[in-house]
Amino acid sequence: MKPVLCAVLFALIAPVAVAAPEDPLDALIGQYETHVRQGDPDQAGEMSDAEPVAWRDVSPGALAARAARAEALLAEIKAAETARTLDQAILARLLTDEINEYRTDSVRIPFTGDWGFQAEPVFAAMRYRVRTAEEAEAWIARLNDVPRYFAQNRANMTRGIESGWTSNIDPLNTVREQIAAQITEDVAASELYRPLAEIGEGVDPESRSRLQEKGLEAAGRAIAAYRETLAYIDETYAPAARVGAGIAGLEGGREVYAALVGTHTAGAGYSAEEIHAIGLTEVARIRAAMEAIIAETGFEGSFADFLVFLRTDPQFYAQTDGELMAAAKEISGRLDAILPLYFNRLPRLGYTVDPVPASIAPGYTSGRYMSGDPAEGRKGAYLVNTYALDQRPLYELPALSAHEAVPGHHLQIALAQEMEGQPRFRQNYYATAFGEGWGLYAEWIASEAGLMQTPYEEFGALSMEMWRACRLVSDTGLHWYGWSREEAEACFIENTALSPLNIQTEVTRYIGWPGQATAYKIGELKIRALRADAEAALGSAFDIRAFHDVVLGQGAVPMDVLEMQVKNWVAAQAGQAKAAAP
Repeated sequence: MKPVLCAVLFALIAPVAVAAPEDPLDALIGQYETHVRQGDPDQAGEMSDAEPVAWRDVSPGALAARAARAEALLAEIKAAETARTLDQAILARLLTDEINEYRTDSVRIPFTGDWGFQAEPVFAAMRYRVRTAEEAEAWIARLNDVPRYFAQNRANMTRGIESGWTSNIDPLNTVREQIAAQITEDVAASELYRPLAEIGEGVDPESRSRLQEKGLEAAGRAIAAYRETLAYIDETYAPAARVGAGIAGLEGGREVYAALVGTHTAGAGYSAEEIHAIGLTEVARIRAAMEAIIAETGFEGSFADFLVFLRTDPQFYAQTDGELMAAAKEISGRLDAILPLYFNRLPRLGYTVDPVPASIAPGYTSGRYMSGDPAEGRKGAYLVNTYALDQRPLYELPALSAHEAVPGHHLQIALAQEMEGQPRFRQNYYATAFGEGWGLYAEWIASEAGLMQTPYEEFGALSMEMWRACRLVSDTGLHWYGWSREEAEACFIENTALSPLNIQTEVTRYIGWPGQATAYKIGELKIRALRADAEAALGSAFDIRAFHDVVLGQGAVPMDVLEMQVKNWVAAQAGQAKAAAP
């Protein structure tokens, strides 16, 4: 007999106060949080106020034990009779993705080109603030743990060599550059030491001096681990790097890719073949819109000629780092101003506009968002790449800013972080298709709101959208159909105004991060389709701000869950409108 029914019968027999039965998911959430703390210090830090003092344990034994715990917990969560179905669905997806990551042995290639174990300490240092002696000790402990973490990753890479699962040489070269950038003789000037160089005034001078001395020794050990890893790449790993661009030709590669697509598209339910076809359709649609804008400008020449014009004319490029950063800040201010037209709820947490760190800029994307922390009062950061200014066109900056700052990633992520009454895993959950789909949808909102001030900026926005459509074609081409790098680059070269460096950097990223690039367009198309359906169903009763509240109101969710939420809202709104009609 179910607990609720038992309580009702008991109340009929003896009318005494009976406590509401505890939802079984409460205990399971606690078990999940323990599972995270045991296996991922960074996620554990996001789920509590404790500072992490180590990096993950990525040894085969630790990963096998973690996967076994995840499978057991997943079975319990799926079997739970709970009223908290959204929490249940998200927990199930988080654990399923973790199990799939273990089954595909993804740690054999522990980097993507612009991210990986080599970048984690650098970004952690960027985010870390030392205000107390305890926080200083925690960062010193993390620096001392870098050699162990890097050694485990090298061991996994060696297993990759032995099993034929190695990186392509192009993302590997980017990783090599990032590692080399951290090797410095002046430890005090290193990015890894910076949190300790900036110890807050709350630490007394004697303790500060002692902690900084310990920190220099720890940072020196971390830099030595970078140096050892660079030698390993040059002497052992690079000679074994795969020649083929994608993973389609590796043993089990297509099966792994199918699993990765499922993870990144977060319940959208498309196969690799379907995604490829969607990409081709989107490329044709966007190309027609781009041709119309070229005609509007009066440009005399072919589509290819117009792209050459955009890629080479100095008027479209900043001459200094400061000019590019000023433009990004000015555009971000204009984006801030349109938010009340589209949203009832805005985040309390602000954001900054900062340059990408110089040491990682050469192989880094044009822009990225780094989340803040409402509890600490640390703002989010929209990072702009100032490396190679002649490859950073100003006409793409409005769309890029809308995606990375507002109404894109900062708005969506900060609102999720500020949700009240939700467990931490919900506040920090990031479904790729939801988050990146929202970022691309935010670019569309910016165009809809009239943010683009010239036909060139309108073309730049379409070029950015075309970029994501080509991702569907190229990513599936690389990893499902076995395309070469040149075949994967063709869609971008022929259809976008992206600079040659951007195209090279992006395709390197897709080579090194199978499946992730499919999430953007798939997520955006789903959100736009849900909006179109809501507008058609509700007519004059449709409220764009209320629609956006529904989409963002529960934080990131799987795409199938989002569809259910919006359809339920539309039905409720239609019922209210019908009841209010005379």
